[in-house]
Amino acid sequence: MKGTYLLVIEINQTSSIEIGALKTIRFPKGFFIYVGSAMGQRGSTTLVNRVKRHIKPITQKKFHWHIDYFLANEKTVIKKIILLPASEKYECNLAKALIKTADGNIRDFGSSDCNCESHLIYFKNIDKILNKLV
Repeated sequence: MKGTYLLVIEINQTSSIEIGALKTIRFPKGFFIYVGSAMGQRGSTTLVNRVKRHIKPITQKKFHWHIDYFLANEKTVIKKIILLPASEKYECNLAKALIKTADGNIRDFGSSDCNCESHLIYFKNIDKILNKLV
């Protein structure tokens, strides 16, 4: 299965986290939506397997993407996973739409393979996120 996915992540206190090549970033307390995609038809590149990778314990994976570093921090918790099966990739359009209504974003996070401002979007509270997704 191919498609786009959203990880709704809570960080319970403002924290500075080292994010690979992006160096150390200060993340405010609140909620983040990470927008990703998986367009493969089998193996680790399928939508379900990509999301499974994100929820694996950090001891069972090599850090490859910015999100790996963020999720490895003990203050971050995935609260919700939303799968959006589709044959076309629309992660960038979704990220851009969410940024327009967000409280902020982490510049260049998750977007090194595209021209997007970010794929990690910040919201101060969960209600604002859920209202935008429904």
